[in-house]
Amino acid sequence: MNTPRSHSKTLFEKIFDRHVILTRESGDALLFIDRQLIHDLHYRSFEELQSAGRTIRYPDQLFATPDHSVPTTAKELTDIPQGEMRDAVAGLQGAAERIGFTHFDMTDPRHGIVHVIGPEQGITLPGLTLVCGDSHTSTHGALGCLSFGIGSTEIKHVLATQTLWQRRPRNMRITVDGTLSPGVAAKDIILAIIRHIGASGGTGYAIEYTGSAIQHLTIEGRMTISNMTIEAGARFGIIAPDDKTLAYVYGRPHAPTDEKWEEAVAYWRTLHSDETAVFDKEINIDAAAIEPTVTWGNSPQFCVGISDMIPDPVSETDPATRANMESALTYMDLLPGTPVNKIDIDRVFIGSCTNSRIEDLRQAADVFKGKSVAVPTLVVPGSGLVKSEAEREGLDRIFIDAGAEWREPGCSMCVAINGDVLLPGQRCASTSNRNFQGRQGKGSRTHLVSPAMAAAAAVTGHFTDCRELGK
Repeated sequence: MNTPRSHSKTLFEKIFDRHVILTRESGDALLFIDRQLIHDLHYRSFEELQSAGRTIRYPDQLFATPDHSVPTTAKELTDIPQGEMRDAVAGLQGAAERIGFTHFDMTDPRHGIVHVIGPEQGITLPGLTLVCGDSHTSTHGALGCLSFGIGSTEIKHVLATQTLWQRRPRNMRITVDGTLSPGVAAKDIILAIIRHIGASGGTGYAIEYTGSAIQHLTIEGRMTISNMTIEAGARFGIIAPDDKTLAYVYGRPHAPTDEKWEEAVAYWRTLHSDETAVFDKEINIDAAAIEPTVTWGNSPQFCVGISDMIPDPVSETDPATRANMESALTYMDLLPGTPVNKIDIDRVFIGSCTNSRIEDLRQAADVFKGKSVAVPTLVVPGSGLVKSEAEREGLDRIFIDAGAEWREPGCSMCVAINGDVLLPGQRCASTSNRNFQGRQGKGSRTHLVSPAMAAAAAVTGHFTDCRELGK
């Protein structure tokens, strides 16, 4: 058990300790939860609470939006076919109408993927504790927020009490220093990190990302990093707030204003790990060594640079890893030694809570400009506000003129429960976050890449170094 330090603290410990209400002898801590996000897949939580005779403790700290079950061809509830998808979206909307919490429904221009609208609306703030029934809640850690995904039972506990029991994790610091090469994106950084520490390397840890390469990233780039923390086995991924963070948060609807803003900023500037803080594990990554990256297996840890070849399991000394590699190659229908840039694809998906923000769409559009897609390509903005901004900038016309489909906001093909699904055996270049067997549809083969790399694959029909096709 990792006990609190009495003096020097990590960033994670500062926020965690500030929210502890009481601690059991086991070390488990009861945390106060500042804000909760909820999406359509958990609409039944409200009925179950009501059946148990319980009410929501703080409805004004609950924010909801439908995303997983929303077809990206639909603009309102009646556009969704009768069945489970419509029931989920309607159920969440009905709960909001009964209880009165903030709900960004399908007709609200602010609606979208829950992990996109949270930061957009200033719901996500430095120093807060924020939870959601979704494993990629770690996204919000990019703003110095202690955020993490929770299960169905925990969702109801937070709804009823605004608290949650948590075991204090150990602390890991991942430092990415150096200058990124042109064309290397945040997605490439996090894939390189997961390749280095493994898909379970962060299990039991809260990860703080730091270093010159992380500091140089925009806030949206940092969200990509934090988003995929769970793919390394850690529930918590956090980045210390800085001037970029404050500039991003300022003026957003749910951010503090006037005197409260000044008070908040004074507190937020204390949110950094002390110089003498002790981390249980330290990892260092050379940013200059990272190149545009492609996953080849059924875990983000199985990835290589675009100039590399598919590795041979024979060279792996660990029997379990070797077996996993062999299984992945069989499922993905790939041979060891195959150059990554010789792998043809069938579909491209640009979207998800990892890479559907305006900067992601700009990166993709830079590659698409003046070109035509060679394979069916789906571009899905992360929110209504992202969609509107992209259309103001003319990015939608670049996608459409290239032959890509431009859709309404939603999770789309990332999760494949909303109508956007790969066929068995189809190979997809995807900007999403998971590539396990069947993630994008039964028998689907998913390769995780950055937006620019997805766009490059779309216009060539195979994995291509995006640096060869950009501006």
